[in-house]
Amino acid sequence: MTTTKTNNSIPTTQDVATRFNQLAQQEKWFEIQDELFADNVTSIDPPNAFNLGYAEGKAQVRKKGEDFVKKIEAVHSAHTTEPVVAGTHFAVGRQMDVTVQVLGRLQINEVMLYEVKNGQIVLEQFFY
Repeated sequence: MTTTKTNNSIPTTQDVATRFNQLAQQEKWFEIQDELFADNVTSIDPPNAFNLGYAEGKAQVRKKGEDFVKKIEAVHSAHTTEPVVAGTHFAVGRQMDVTVQVLGRLQINEVMLYEVKNGQIVLEQFFY
């Protein structure tokens, strides 16, 4: 069940997921952060994953993303699935074939989970 839009026009989880998908299909990840993330957003990667770990706050989450992008030497392919919405959460699948400094060429298959509150993403968590 998705959340429903209230009279004060706060975007629903489905609204946020739809906009997220529009931007993700264009690989506009920093635009997603700028437009959809709350100031107090939290980002969590699996333990010991590419040294990315945990970040809290929009600026730190942005830096975490920028640090990862700086390490990418080549993107061979990338694809994001349509979102699946459930209550205040949505998830997408992401497949990337990238060459990363020090690590070499990697095929990353992950589930990206997002939590929405008051029309903004407050949590992103990656499973891979």
